[in-house]
Amino acid sequence: MDFYEILRRIKPLYLETLRIHHALAVAFLLYILFIVVQLIIKRRKGKRILEHFPGPPGHWLFGHVKEFRQDGKDFDKIIRWGEQYPLAFPMWFGPIVSFLNIHHPLYVKTILSSTEPKDDVTYAFLVPWIGEGLLVSAEQKWFRHRRLLTPGFHYDVLKPYVTLIADSTKVMLDKWEVYANSEETFELFQHVSLMTLDSLMKCAFSCNSNCQTESGTNPYIQAVYELCHLVNLRFRVFPYHINAIFHLSPHGYRFRKACNIAHRHTEEVIRKRKEVLKIEREKCIEKNKRYLDFLDILLSARDENQQGLSDEDIRAEVDTFMFEGHDTTASGISWILYSLACNPKHQQKCREEILQALEGKDTMEWEDLSKIPYTTMCIKESLRFYPPVPGMSRKLTKPMTFFDGRTVPAGCLVGVSIYGIHMNATVWENPHVFDPLRFLPENTAKRLPHAFVPFSAGPRNCIGQNFAMNELKVAVALTLKRFHLIKDPNHTPKMIPQIVLKALNGIHIKIRPVETDLDNLHT
Repeated sequence: MDFYEILRRIKPLYLETLRIHHALAVAFLLYILFIVVQLIIKRRKGKRILEHFPGPPGHWLFGHVKEFRQDGKDFDKIIRWGEQYPLAFPMWFGPIVSFLNIHHPLYVKTILSSTEPKDDVTYAFLVPWIGEGLLVSAEQKWFRHRRLLTPGFHYDVLKPYVTLIADSTKVMLDKWEVYANSEETFELFQHVSLMTLDSLMKCAFSCNSNCQTESGTNPYIQAVYELCHLVNLRFRVFPYHINAIFHLSPHGYRFRKACNIAHRHTEEVIRKRKEVLKIEREKCIEKNKRYLDFLDILLSARDENQQGLSDEDIRAEVDTFMFEGHDTTASGISWILYSLACNPKHQQKCREEILQALEGKDTMEWEDLSKIPYTTMCIKESLRFYPPVPGMSRKLTKPMTFFDGRTVPAGCLVGVSIYGIHMNATVWENPHVFDPLRFLPENTAKRLPHAFVPFSAGPRNCIGQNFAMNELKVAVALTLKRFHLIKDPNHTPKMIPQIVLKALNGIHIKIRPVETDLDNLHT
């Protein structure tokens, strides 16, 4: 067979291949064109929905994503835009995802008084990690879980936790002696995060984790850091909104790896408790525990039909509480201690109140929590300055009209800027001044109810806010009783907006023993 004969025979196959390639190319281009048209339609719809709300100009493709550089200056833009666009303004993340960002108490009241679900963009990125627990569930599932879990946060359940939190705090403070003796600068968040995890394991799961005294880095805490960072990154990178692209990316691989670590941790907690309960049942051992913990509530909860939570629901609620119960409180405590280091006069006044309340005790009990009103006001003022969760968002299931008559339709994403509300100069006089007296009862009564919402508000408020406030009080009180907190002028933290408020460069302070400080005052 000669060369030309070969060409003659393969020519039809070649032409058929070309036609297939051409058809595929045309189909691909048509698909791309379809996607682009869909994006244009969605973008125009989004702009039409928010046409009554002027806002800062954004890039046609990136929106306002490029404005947030995670460089410690992002919150300055939120404040500046808030002054420029009172009440609310649109923010775009990519070409089609838009949020109505609200930063005034009267607007916030409208959205938080409802039971509208969390948005299906940001919070959807959390679901592979924490499942559909209270934070992200909606409608009947949320209502049922909220009702079943509420008994776990009754005052009688919370009372025994105070001494457990105090024990964990004292372990942390013992480790700080090395910094007190040298007056060496150290980073707060990692220490406090271990302490809040230790407290949570004791209180919620009756488990002594020893995570504060074990050598090396705690893998669960590192996994939580990684997951918070990757969820925030995914939200800011528009192509990562597509599951397949994120799944195939290096960041998607890191996310799955961190999820596995977090899930193994919670599964181990649940497994151990089930083993204990099984042994108790088999041997007819009566439980002899001093207190009922969160896991007890989860495993024994029953609705009106005597139906409990499924294994999947239990893990989701444990994952949710593990994250919300340790990372947010760690942020709150760290920023409170930093605030007091920056305001030594208020710090000293708190210390005097705490010493008087504790009357020489080296621990704290339930009855002591109500004896430190000035310290509580300082805690609240720090939560105003540095809200542990700087923002949240909802997706409307029905049209919503605000107090000024402007309306947004069902399907609109509404972001609540807690930081923006707390620093709103039309609501707070001199908002950048640390003034605990704002929270005197007579001053609070003059303010709009939704001007201060560190734990959200309304029916979907934080179910664990009393647990969190108790932990903040205990940690702050025992720390100030023992150490004097000193601001390090060489390490000013740069706040970055993530799921939980953290600092790009860490939160650093110096400390010295209170006795040394008092001796210096007398000499």
